[in-house]
Amino acid sequence: MLQCKAALTDGHGRIFVDTVEVDPPQADEVLVQIKAAGVCHTDHKYMFRGIQRILGHEGAGVVVDVGPGVTHVKPGDRVLLNWATNCGECFQCQRGNHSLCESRRHPPLHRTRYNGTGIDRAFYLGAMCSHTVVAKQAVNRLDVEISFEAACVVGCAVMTGYGSVVNAAKVQPGSSVVVIGAGGVGLNIIQAARVAGAARVIAVDINPRKLELAQEFGATDLVLAARDDRGLIQTAEQIKAMIGGRGADYAFEATSVPALGTAPLAMVRNAGVAVQASGIEEEIMIDMRLFEWDKVYINPRYGMCRPSVDVPQILALYARGLLKLEELVTRRYTLDDAPLAIDDMLAGTNAKGVLVIP
Repeated sequence: MLQCKAALTDGHGRIFVDTVEVDPPQADEVLVQIKAAGVCHTDHKYMFRGIQRILGHEGAGVVVDVGPGVTHVKPGDRVLLNWATNCGECFQCQRGNHSLCESRRHPPLHRTRYNGTGIDRAFYLGAMCSHTVVAKQAVNRLDVEISFEAACVVGCAVMTGYGSVVNAAKVQPGSSVVVIGAGGVGLNIIQAARVAGAARVIAVDINPRKLELAQEFGATDLVLAARDDRGLIQTAEQIKAMIGGRGADYAFEATSVPALGTAPLAMVRNAGVAVQASGIEEEIMIDMRLFEWDKVYINPRYGMCRPSVDVPQILALYARGLLKLEELVTRRYTLDDAPLAIDDMLAGTNAKGVLVIP
């Protein structure tokens, strides 16, 4: 049993750092010493869901121990975590929908304890902790030279953005793409669209600093939206005027703002593809006229991630200099500064903030 430091939430808006107990790995499990953990908007959502848990679902570190049945990693290996811990056997897994697995693998609740009681780990990872025990499916070996800080954000922000472009929308070379929101996910949509060969990538945001970052990651055009532009309808008309009055081939929402859930539909041409990539889970009102005509609206989970395929692809693109990963990390924090990291994320200060765990 290990005594570990972790960032926890009480489920009612509070985040704090305390000690938890972590058991050794059992069959098909891996014990990982976390070196870096990304900070994501979903962490903030989890702070208000009424359940006490360890936060964090973007993590990278070093394998400490493995249980029976684990052969793809060994103690000492550098790894990153993903949360699509698919079983490989259920209805969805048999159809290749690994991110939709109906029987995700994970250690039972009581294997990690806070004050003697089993505690939930966010996404069955709880990466904001010095050590975590996870299912073997959550662990991907790092076979390229990359910092832990950059590697950890591959686990969600990069995978969600990249997968939304490559797996969900299937962006074609020479196409036009609009990206609403140039935060952690949006920047990865932008650079994935560039890698996919999009001829025009238009970044939309209300924050000028984020638009500067968007240009660094491959945006060809920048649009500073007005805060009072409801549903970005005026912005949509501006974008249509920029690309021949028709609308873009693809548009992606990456803000996690419910009011903008339908915004990509206003940006795309007839028979275009609109993608809600940020994971909005609230009820919103939709003007069905936005779907006219033959538009496709996709709400992919985790970029339709297939970890064993997509993570090596992303790392290979990084190794070739085609994806920016180190540049995504704009500020590093200690684990004790987790509350500040959340505040900075909400303020839009960073592309990605990362907790560095000694």
